[in-house]
Amino acid sequence: MGRISISCLFPASWHFSLSPVVLPRFLLPSFRQFLLLGLLAGVMGLLYMLLVPGTGHYSWLREEKHYHTHLGRVPDMEATDTNNPNLNYGLVVDCGSSGSRVFVYTWPRHNGNLHELLDIKQMRDKHRKPVVMKIKPGISEYASTPDKASDYISPLLSFAARHIPKNKHQETPLYILCTAGMRLLPESQQEALLEDLRTDIPVNFNFLFSDSHVEVISGKQEGVYAWIGINFVLGRFNHVEDDQHEAVVEVQVPGSDQQETLLRKRTAGVLDMGGVSTQIAYEVPKTEEIAKNLLAEFNLGCDAHRTEHMYRVYVSTFLGFGGNAARRRYEENLISNTQIQNKLLGQHLGESADSPFLDPCLPPDLPDEVGPQNQKVHLRGTGDFDRCRMLLQPFLNRTNDTSTSLNGVYQPLIDFPNSQFYGFSEFYYCTEDVLRIGGSYNSTKYSNAAKSYCATQWKTLKERFDRGLYASHADLHRLKYQCFKSAWMYEVLHSGFAFPTPYENLRTALLVYDKEVQWTLGAILYRTRFLPLRDIQQESLKGSHSHWQHSFSFMNNHYLFLACFMVVVLSILLYLLRLRRIHHRSTLHRSASASVQWLEEGLGSPDIPVNL
Repeated sequence: MGRISISCLFPASWHFSLSPVVLPRFLLPSFRQFLLLGLLAGVMGLLYMLLVPGTGHYSWLREEKHYHTHLGRVPDMEATDTNNPNLNYGLVVDCGSSGSRVFVYTWPRHNGNLHELLDIKQMRDKHRKPVVMKIKPGISEYASTPDKASDYISPLLSFAARHIPKNKHQETPLYILCTAGMRLLPESQQEALLEDLRTDIPVNFNFLFSDSHVEVISGKQEGVYAWIGINFVLGRFNHVEDDQHEAVVEVQVPGSDQQETLLRKRTAGVLDMGGVSTQIAYEVPKTEEIAKNLLAEFNLGCDAHRTEHMYRVYVSTFLGFGGNAARRRYEENLISNTQIQNKLLGQHLGESADSPFLDPCLPPDLPDEVGPQNQKVHLRGTGDFDRCRMLLQPFLNRTNDTSTSLNGVYQPLIDFPNSQFYGFSEFYYCTEDVLRIGGSYNSTKYSNAAKSYCATQWKTLKERFDRGLYASHADLHRLKYQCFKSAWMYEVLHSGFAFPTPYENLRTALLVYDKEVQWTLGAILYRTRFLPLRDIQQESLKGSHSHWQHSFSFMNNHYLFLACFMVVVLSILLYLLRLRRIHHRSTLHRSASASVQWLEEGLGSPDIPVNL
């Protein structure tokens, strides 16, 4: 009989041979059956790992994706890898009232899952700093010379072009969005500035830029973009992961005939108080009737037929209700009332430092002067927080209708027990800069701290300031008007927006996960929402051959090698079984005496050579 010879040249060269006589004696029937069953189970397991989705290699990918998604909530402080060919770039220029800034964003190719949004992050240079540049003044200052608008913007675009790989410029979208300063200009002047940008920028830069990429956005749009940016960073749009620790909310999908209801992650509302205006934005889960100028309905997903990323957001901006604007309105009212009171009663209150008007919204013994030169009123603080709050309530312009907020504007019902809000700008400065209690808001703790501050002598406050006991960016202007702004913030929140005083789900913040979240992030996320479709189409055009080559490459896929190895083992076993049958037939012709002799001598079998 011949010998069994097995050779393999890959992945390593090896060869061995077995005698056809000895091995079948060791293959008892029970062991043979066990071996065959084990082999069959191994083959079935291999096929299961390769063919059944959601297991094996794919489940590892899913777990890895889950890990990296949570990791993405921690600020990505690493420098952007500009050598990565799969990285995309986008630009947003924020043309504000006092200046303009360019923000550069990056994101990898979309993974093809229509349930997920683009993973957009702010670009970081080799020093790990955000790629941002600001110039002054605002673009509205060029209203009389609109032909200089493109020259004004050019330094920002040149700065961005130096950071983005040149071969990516043509596919990098550029958006120029103008806000408050431009809104104040007449429409003719706005259009003249925008037209200069539309004409000259494509000549000087090779970015993906069209006429619709430059516009003056409304306060409502700006508020929606801010809401999108905050919730994106918080991970509230990721509905793929099943996180049992995340709060959920039942949402009625707008536009559906059957009033489809979804259960998804609860989004966060946004409160923002600047110097001039105050803004509130939050999702309205129920499909109630709301005026179109107060409601934004949009789909963040790339597929308009999918409803999981459909949102209805209430947005309202209140001009004149910012911290500084409210103080100006308060002072104008104070001047007018003082003059009328002096005329009626024949007094001279506030006309000199010796007979000042006593202002409860300023710290005790703080002198101040307000009004123009011919109407100047002298003030002296008394530091009474509760009295200041009472004086500020009429400036909220509330009505008796419980469904309205500031200025009598309609406000949809908020489910306060199942809600969360983030307060930015003045909501953070009022709680943190001086009072040092920023973060989780507690109305009792806040009002007690504000009362204590308001009642502290101005001399003492200045001494504390000189000793560096307040935030590094707090200045004397902050100290001077902290009492007023504390009372104003309290009234706007609890009397204006009707937040209950026991409310515990408000967090005042300057940063989210150590990142300053700008509305420009929400803008580019919304405006690039259809780009995943482009990536998916490009992947499908590669064809099934490239997909097979990528997934089952012989050189790279250890599963294929394992399958080949098991086929070889199966062939060996089948051949051994054949040899066993041949051996069994030969033993029938042997003499019985020889067999008895072997048994009496205690021999299991004659010596048979084995060559390895």
